Amino acid sequence: MSLPAAAVALLMTGPSVPDAPVHFAVDTAAEAGDLQVGNPQVGALQLAALQPADATTPPVSDPAAPANPAPTVPDASAPAASATPPEAASDEPESVIVVTAPEPAPPGDPLQKLNIESFKAVQAVDQAVLEPVAKAYNKGLPRPVRQGLRNFFTNLSEPVVFAAYLLQFKPGKAAETAGRFAINTTLGVAGLVDVAKKKPFNLPYRPNGLANTLGYYGVGPGPFFYLPIVGPTTLRDIIGDSVDRLLVPAVVGKPFTNPAVVLPMTIVDQLGERAAFDERINKIRKEDKPYAAYRELYLRQRKAEIEALHGRITPDVVPVYGPSMKTADNKDEAKAKEAEAEAKARAEATKDVTEQTPAPAQPAVPAPQGNPPAAPIQPAASEPAPAPATTAAPAAPVPTLETVPTP
Repeated sequence: MSLPAAAVALLMTGPSVPDAPVHFAVDTAAEAGDLQVGNPQVGALQLAALQPADATTPPVSDPAAPANPAPTVPDASAPAASATPPEAASDEPESVIVVTAPEPAPPGDPLQKLNIESFKAVQAVDQAVLEPVAKAYNKGLPRPVRQGLRNFFTNLSEPVVFAAYLLQFKPGKAAETAGRFAINTTLGVAGLVDVAKKKPFNLPYRPNGLANTLGYYGVGPGPFFYLPIVGPTTLRDIIGDSVDRLLVPAVVGKPFTNPAVVLPMTIVDQLGERAAFDERINKIRKEDKPYAAYRELYLRQRKAEIEALHGRITPDVVPVYGPSMKTADNKDEAKAKEAEAEAKARAEATKDVTEQTPAPAQPAVPAPQGNPPAAPIQPAASEPAPAPATTAAPAAPVPTLETVPTP
């Protein structure tokens, strides 16, 4: 084998080297049969000596010593490959971490999270237990009976209303409340029939109490709560209502101090209130935010009741509790109704006058006789305008002489 052929064979069977120029160094003074292959250097292979071996002697190889692969050193001139291809990186979804701040509580509801959880728990129990009972209550008892029970419990609260009007220095309203209580207790069969609100008495029920008295003198409602059994309330209302419930047992005594009497009466009273507002509660549950809707309706009604103590009527108030909405004094209410009736009558009168008044007749325009004259043709700017043609008067008819034939 020739020298170039042996070198080529060695390169083909030897260890792989990086793509770099290979330099061969041939020493002609080396002994015959000795082949020394130098360790591959960075990017090059040096052969110390290369001599053709004897044809009868097989090539000597060291099987015990494995060939060490040449260390690969990247070429500085070549651009460094990215660990992640841009195509693969772009296909992978990016992890986006969105940090949202918790919704702040409204000004009057600092315990909103706790109230919402209480509202959910109460509504779950209500749907499972109270709602079926309330529907059965409405279907099983006729409306006059249900209204009579509500009137009875309303009449029991009249002493509290009387005391509240005295605290507000309204002796006239306090006297009307006392008269209403006496009429309904006697003529109304212990308050089952509200006789006092009808003619000739005209004494409507006006809910009042210590909570309203505090609001009347400027005490704010305080934080809002939604409590089990109690329902929606505020700090001012829960204090005032607690004192109101203790007034009748403290003043009247038995049987309102007997738990065997008070507990059934309380259950029937609360069941009647729940049944009276069954449709309203179901509508609130269908709202996007039922808790917020319930809270706003309750606070709006409470504000309207306190405003009514100052003689101011709040329109469009949706009641969510109580036998009736608090209204202003009879005079103020009558004035408001008269103003509303006058405005309605004025609007109807204006509408009737507008419909009955005929539209003004337009003057008739005489139609032109014959064909309308054609519009004159505007001449071009470069051509002189022709003189307007004069219309000749029709010529008078010429008399003709008939020729009389001669006989």
